[in-house]
Amino acid sequence: MAPRGRFITLEGGEGAGKSTQVRALATALQGRGHDVLTTREPGGTPGAEALRGLLVAGDAARWTPLAEALIHMAARAEHVERLVLPALAAGRWVLCDRFVHSTAAYQGVVQGLGLERIWALHQAAFGTLMPDLTLVLDLDPAAGLARAEQRGGDSRYERMGPGFHRALRAAFQHLVAADPAHLVLVDAGGPPAAVTARLLAAIDQQPDRDG
Repeated sequence: MAPRGRFITLEGGEGAGKSTQVRALATALQGRGHDVLTTREPGGTPGAEALRGLLVAGDAARWTPLAEALIHMAARAEHVERLVLPALAAGRWVLCDRFVHSTAAYQGVVQGLGLERIWALHQAAFGTLMPDLTLVLDLDPAAGLARAEQRGGDSRYERMGPGFHRALRAAFQHLVAADPAHLVLVDAGGPPAAVTARLLAAIDQQPDRDG
């Protein structure tokens, strides 16, 4: 039986560069001999991608916070069962653009559901499954939104006001401070290659989580 793979997630605000860095990290880690799967949330499987459309399109106030969190959890259930867990069991490294810490920051903190409710929902659906390491890309929200606009982004989340995005950055910083053993704040400013180097350094410094 292959040893369990490693589950690494990238988090951060809109335009922080998560998708770019997932690809760059995958290339770097494959160069080290790792079998790497890249994926994203919401999404990653056909069912989860269908639910993604409900979350990223439409008016910013389309969903109540609880409904939004539950749609994210439903997409995650499809993603985890059909893609993430089989890949980890096969010994692959899984790099995921967003996971539960996004739900905690967006719906739990900024939209007011509370972290206790998010963690309870997660535990009920996924038990003890958590990333081995979560890398939080930290960038000034105005810079991130400018990046998103340049690439043609127009999701519901990008249309939420500047106050929302400032609160979101603070929420991610709070999550890192609450669990520094498993979450690392990484400066997302500067050239992409420099950010990749910072992320690789964080991976190298972080021991694997057992199991």
